[in-house]
Amino acid sequence: MPEPAVPPTPPVPLAALLAREDLALRQIAGPAGPGIVLHGAHTSEMADPYPYLLGGELLLTAGVHIPEAAGSGGAPGRAEPGPRAAFEDYVSRIVAAGGAALGFGVAPVHDTVPRALVAACEAHGLPLLEVPPRTTFSAVARAVWQLMERARTAELRRVTEAQQSLAAAASRPDPVPSVLRQLAQRVGGRAVLYGPEGTEIAGAGRASAADASLAGLARLLGSRASATASDTTAAGDHLAAYALGAGRGFVLGVAAPRRDPGDHTIASVAAVLLSLLIGEHRSGSGAARSSALVRLLLGAAPTEVAPLLGGERWFVVHARPDAQAPPLPAPPERGDPHLPVAASALGAGLGSPLVDLARDVVRVLVPAGRAPRPQPGWTLGVSADAAPADWPAADAQAARALARARATRSALVRHGTGSGLLDLVPDDEAHAHARTLLAPIDSSAASATLIETLRTWLSLHGSWDRTAVALAVHRNTVRQRIARCAALLGTDLDDPDVRMELWFSLKRR
Repeated sequence: MPEPAVPPTPPVPLAALLAREDLALRQIAGPAGPGIVLHGAHTSEMADPYPYLLGGELLLTAGVHIPEAAGSGGAPGRAEPGPRAAFEDYVSRIVAAGGAALGFGVAPVHDTVPRALVAACEAHGLPLLEVPPRTTFSAVARAVWQLMERARTAELRRVTEAQQSLAAAASRPDPVPSVLRQLAQRVGGRAVLYGPEGTEIAGAGRASAADASLAGLARLLGSRASATASDTTAAGDHLAAYALGAGRGFVLGVAAPRRDPGDHTIASVAAVLLSLLIGEHRSGSGAARSSALVRLLLGAAPTEVAPLLGGERWFVVHARPDAQAPPLPAPPERGDPHLPVAASALGAGLGSPLVDLARDVVRVLVPAGRAPRPQPGWTLGVSADAAPADWPAADAQAARALARARATRSALVRHGTGSGLLDLVPDDEAHAHARTLLAPIDSSAASATLIETLRTWLSLHGSWDRTAVALAVHRNTVRQRIARCAALLGTDLDDPDVRMELWFSLKRR
């Protein structure tokens, strides 16, 4: 869907202009009522103003172009045929050009409004206003523009409020019915979502005789390549249809007893929201993700459901909003309402919809073909690419990478894919040595905390402060944990050889 345009300036009811007491205008001929509206004001003394009118204007004239004999009008009912014909031609040309009304200035040329002009306006259904001598045309035109500006401001406010309410409705647990209900309320009519076959999927607002015509318009739009269509029923109901997505067959239909300038913008916003809401459900990837989730909940192994997600190997990404941010709220639904939106935006930036907003970190599962890159405003830790069976290990790698990224104030840290000298030692021997060396810590009550602290402290070259930042604890806590590790291992952690051997063991643990 194209981006909705700013709604056009609403017209001004003629009655609103006549209500201005400072102008003292008086309607002396032609129809009246709320249906008579003005789109502007224009002054012209041309005998034929047709070429200079755009339509909808209040044309102001002092009758300079009217001959004096014609202006006098003669006695009632005895105007000469020539002048009467001239007025008939003048008024008919205004009506043909789409003029909304005629304002005739009494003075300085004429003392009264010519009777033949009054008769011509009555005959052609053109509202005729008498402009008194003390009221200038500039004042009338300025009043029209002031009224139009007020109407435009009010309409923009109405559209803005409608956009906000539609966005709020889209975030509800039942987004599609909520958006339709809000749209129907805002336009004062009915809103319906039609499926690819023209069948009604959901609707809101009071049903009316226009429903059949609206469904027909929706079917017509669904069968062709147009984005929108509109019509008006014999009863005066305004119909509009909006295609949702590109060639999918879903259509939003709107029926209302009147059509205000901002209604198209409001309906366009609703159409965009509905396109996004139904897009996930009708897309193959969305269905595959739903199927994968259901299978996991029913006990399937990750290796069985991973093909549904579209990849064989994956990166696990851990992210924090920035290096100095406090822990994320827990649970997230009671915290900052913007965080879920920001987390979704992060997933979009990384090219994956598989986002988890956990207690203290945002986790994203990214297909291995899309190597994660730094994202503005985020600190990232990225695992090595892993098969589904190794996702738990990759999750731990991403967590350690994030801790190092935060400690070194880096935008992104990747888990190393190559280990250099470590690759010279067979895996089984390296793992056995690591288990033996770290056994005293592993057998302690706080083994996980101590191992993580030791790993982070060694990776940061024994810096108490940077380790404290990475682990979000006090530096004295780090000192106490490292001292505990040294006591359990019975070794001197200031010895570089000891540190090297411990780092080797931690890398192969």
